[in-house]
Amino acid sequence: MAYWLLKSEPNVYSYADLERDGTTVWDGVNNNLALKHIRTMLPKDLALIYHTGEERRAMGIAEVISQPYADPKLSDPKRAVVDVTVVKALPRPVTLAQIKQDPAFEGFDLLRISRLSVVPVSEAHWQRILTLAGAN
Repeated sequence: MAYWLLKSEPNVYSYADLERDGTTVWDGVNNNLALKHIRTMLPKDLALIYHTGEERRAMGIAEVISQPYADPKLSDPKRAVVDVTVVKALPRPVTLAQIKQDPAFEGFDLLRISRLSVVPVSEAHWQRILTLAGAN
């Protein structure tokens, strides 16, 4: 199992929207490196849903429930998507400021490549985020 962080503008699609919908197609990714990450996702991988914009915080956990596939709304087979389902909201959202202040996150791609919309998360970083969220 791998861990991921999926960024979304909360006014476009928020964690609350995922809770309401139950499942969704994770689409709208354009960046080549982010698309490469999507193409390596597997069912059972877990992902933090991270609100961008003014919020800048991890809100909840989703599970990847499909193999990557070409976005059916587009004619470009390189534009991969996956289906995700809601797992649970974090007891306390974890802010970007908390992550930046914590030396445990040195080398984390969320900080190194801040514009990337799909970010791999190491198991150590995953566990630290869950601890900060009060989920451990």
